Amino acid sequence: MLLNKFDMNVNLRIPYIFSILIIAVFRFSELHAQAPADRNVKIIVSPNHADWTYKTGDEAKFDVTILKSNYPLSNVKIYYEIGLERMLPEKKDSVLLTAGKTVLAGGTLRKPGFLRCIVTAKVDGIIYRGLATCGFEPMAINTYADMPADFLDFWNNNKKELATIPIDAKMTLLPERCTANTNVYQLNLQGFDKNSRLYGILCIPKKEGKYPALLKVPGAGIRPYNGELAMAEKGIITLEIGIHGIPVTLDPQVYINLADGALKNYSNINIDNRDRFYFKRVYMNCLRANDFLTSLPQYDGVNLGVIGGSQGGALSIVTAALDSRVKYLSVMYPALSDLTATLHGRAGGWPHYFENDGLAYNNQPDKLKTIGYYDVVNFARQLKVPGIYSWGFNDESCPPSSTYAAYNQITSPKTLIIVPETGHWGFPEQNEKMSSWLVEQLKKH
Repeated sequence: MLLNKFDMNVNLRIPYIFSILIIAVFRFSELHAQAPADRNVKIIVSPNHADWTYKTGDEAKFDVTILKSNYPLSNVKIYYEIGLERMLPEKKDSVLLTAGKTVLAGGTLRKPGFLRCIVTAKVDGIIYRGLATCGFEPMAINTYADMPADFLDFWNNNKKELATIPIDAKMTLLPERCTANTNVYQLNLQGFDKNSRLYGILCIPKKEGKYPALLKVPGAGIRPYNGELAMAEKGIITLEIGIHGIPVTLDPQVYINLADGALKNYSNINIDNRDRFYFKRVYMNCLRANDFLTSLPQYDGVNLGVIGGSQGGALSIVTAALDSRVKYLSVMYPALSDLTATLHGRAGGWPHYFENDGLAYNNQPDKLKTIGYYDVVNFARQLKVPGIYSWGFNDESCPPSSTYAAYNQITSPKTLIIVPETGHWGFPEQNEKMSSWLVEQLKKH
């Protein structure tokens, strides 16, 4: 029974094969943020509560069905693991499905958190995988993130430094991307570091007038960008930025080389020093992007929003917390949340600094100190503007326990859309609800 052991600190290491799979899923989903491709054989895992949520102490069960051409398969052996997100399984076994389905006893949790069941099976020589994740009182999940005493002073001093650096904007029209209604540019700004630049794709409605503005911040990775043209076509100035100080219109191979070379594991660069950590420039450059947007003569002077998912969800919260010009934010599965939770036996957010080899490397006083200044939970505590948030329980990159840890700290107006079966992606209608809410807010004044 999964009763008391989940209340203890569990082994923090993920099996090697599983960790590799997580990395692969993360890299794919960060680039594409869409549902996995449908397959002929499906493993469907469903909790026995329709909303996938339970009270602590409730017994969870998982219904497992294997379909081929949408028909139940008989005499298939499944292997299953049940345990806390991203932790070694507490329960691991196999069973033969004689009629294409079975019910697995999941146990319970004694404190708020998430319990995950992962099922695999080999059919016709191919391994298939399915999962479901139960939430136990997720709205009661608290955070393990400590906020440094000088957290606000640290970021206010960085903002003062940013204000002394000229914007030095350079706009290059991209005629092949323009439409009848919108001009599209590659934008090049002076970044937070005096010798670095900030690049993005800027879309401005052609029709003369004043417009709201929207900053789109990126998920993790190194890649080119197309810009947020769809929003611009609705009468909104949009700017989609990269974070790595390189143009966002280069040959794709350049980004692949950087991802496997100089920028590999960029989220760890200078993590031992809060003043040199990689994300310091990133966080400040999000504000620099807003410096430019709010300086445009076409900007309406009032309505500024920020949107992003995963790393971009984290950057959205950070930007809205640090920049009073931001009036609304739209966030999907924010990364960089409750990072030290792993040290307490609960899944922390991407980049998972304390898993596998990272545990010994990062569990050091200087790195723990740095992390406190960058954990999104501490920015969520500062939010003062309305926001809309969304994620699913099956997210293996940004575990829901970490995203709830941040969300539950927010005291400003907030709307949460949960689609339990989604992972590190969203359904089209889910994405549409998020963007429609933001458009409505930006254009209602």
